[in-house]
Amino acid sequence: MISQQENGRQDLSGTGHTTWRRWARRIAGALVASLAVLLTLTPMGCYISRAAYEEARILARRQPIERLVVRDNTEPALRAKLALVLAARQFAIDSLGLEAKESFTTFSQLDRDTLVLVVSAAYRDRLKLKTWSFPIVGSFPYKGFFDFAEARRTAAELRAEGFDVSMGPSSAFSTLGWFNDPLVSTTVRQDSVTLVNTVLHELLHNTYFAKGKVSFNESFASFVGGRGAEHFFRSLGDTTLLRRAQDDWHDDLVLGAFWGRTALQIDSIFASLPDSATADRITARDSVYARAQRRLVDSVGPQLRGYPPGWPQRVVLDNAVLLARRVYADGLDRFDSVYVASGANLKLAIDRIIAAHRDSVQRQDR
Repeated sequence: MISQQENGRQDLSGTGHTTWRRWARRIAGALVASLAVLLTLTPMGCYISRAAYEEARILARRQPIERLVVRDNTEPALRAKLALVLAARQFAIDSLGLEAKESFTTFSQLDRDTLVLVVSAAYRDRLKLKTWSFPIVGSFPYKGFFDFAEARRTAAELRAEGFDVSMGPSSAFSTLGWFNDPLVSTTVRQDSVTLVNTVLHELLHNTYFAKGKVSFNESFASFVGGRGAEHFFRSLGDTTLLRRAQDDWHDDLVLGAFWGRTALQIDSIFASLPDSATADRITARDSVYARAQRRLVDSVGPQLRGYPPGWPQRVVLDNAVLLARRVYADGLDRFDSVYVASGANLKLAIDRIIAAHRDSVQRQDR
């Protein structure tokens, strides 16, 4: 249940938009929900033990946000962010029909700037992510580490095994309703638009989360967070932050199209070469990535509104990076088409998407 860092604009790999902030959300739920494994001595058991320990520390530090907002000695900037979270949470309930449960009603101050480091890996000769399986909640294409040294060791081991590897920090997580998820101090450091996006993204997961459908879940939540932030700031009459939210969603759509086009080109290259021709497949895909890099710099970059100058030049393209971005940007235009067809009624669009996906799952199960 791993979350991406704020807008990916400081991604360690130089490649992201909202990847790490969102990856921390999904993996934490998998970890905490798997407490039975703590009784084992397997590496996975040790991994989950550490995650459960860290989660317990976070839960132990919870303070009610409503109390902090009215407390005299709460630092003003923190008070404003906490009040914003409460407002976004109520907006999600009242205007979008999302299920908030007890999420984002408490706050935990952490003693570090990074919550977790997230590692993902992809096979170099095909577009496929390595997955890790967790009891109860299934498989996920990433792994979050509270032990940063262990994260770096794992990344190094995966590279040595021949995988493309992506690693970056995360500032937030969700347990998908298993616990009263607190707002943590690393999340509060985000700008106001990203903070609201995060709250709405997470509450969508509380409302609907299809087991084993990671890309659908995350991309759907990206849509709700992005469009939802627009509606929230419009409801406040805050034109400055509304424009910022609109720019962020515009960038999500532009980059989503870029990741999708690049994935199709890589897939086409792999399909044209036999599985046994590993070296040829890797050489061919590197040529595609080189062309995609030029396209990102020359044509995609100038369209982006919220990224700093020079960001496209710093992007590193490989299978791990591409697939990590695709998890959060798969079919954003299709979600948006439902929104447009719903008359820009976001609640109606959410209901329609959930209903359509449930129908699709039921047909597949027959």
